[in-house]
Amino acid sequence: MSELRQHHPVQGRRHTTVGGSLVLEALPDEARFSLRVDAGNLPACTNAFHCDLAEHIGGAAGRHGRRSLALGPDEWFLLAPENDRDAIATAFAALGSSVSHSLVDVGHRTVAIRIAGPGARDALNSGCPLDLTAIPVGGCTRSVFHKAEFILLRLGEDDFRLEVVRSFADYVWSMLERAMDAVGSDV
Repeated sequence: MSELRQHHPVQGRRHTTVGGSLVLEALPDEARFSLRVDAGNLPACTNAFHCDLAEHIGGAAGRHGRRSLALGPDEWFLLAPENDRDAIATAFAALGSSVSHSLVDVGHRTVAIRIAGPGARDALNSGCPLDLTAIPVGGCTRSVFHKAEFILLRLGEDDFRLEVVRSFADYVWSMLERAMDAVGSDV
């Protein structure tokens, strides 16, 4: 495992508000890929990933521990169990030049943080300009939290997963803790 993957700036952290209704936790590492492919080649890439690729920008699809997030007209963020990393890379490499695509392992780039519970939207909106109520459960988007870019996946009504660049993870964590403590006193 590369040295970058070994450094997980928020690994093992968990923060709860008084009463435990609002939770912030670091999620375990996963395999992460950036996939760029023309829509005409989606069936071949779906077969290689062994999971549907979300069809609409802002959508997500998943099964068997794998998830695809549609971030743009030809861009997907793929998540899978860490031990599936090599199998996924091999399956896409087997597509060769017959299926024009670009798959880049970005597992070293981000870490996942989950915030859940009553007030999670308010805590996120303390530094995120999006109307989070407009993102459906199962939806995703890119945005910023204060100055840090992230990918957001809405897991439930008050349950969010943030894919944050490692170098900003500690900063985002600290800002979310402050926001949670402020919001948590009002929940």
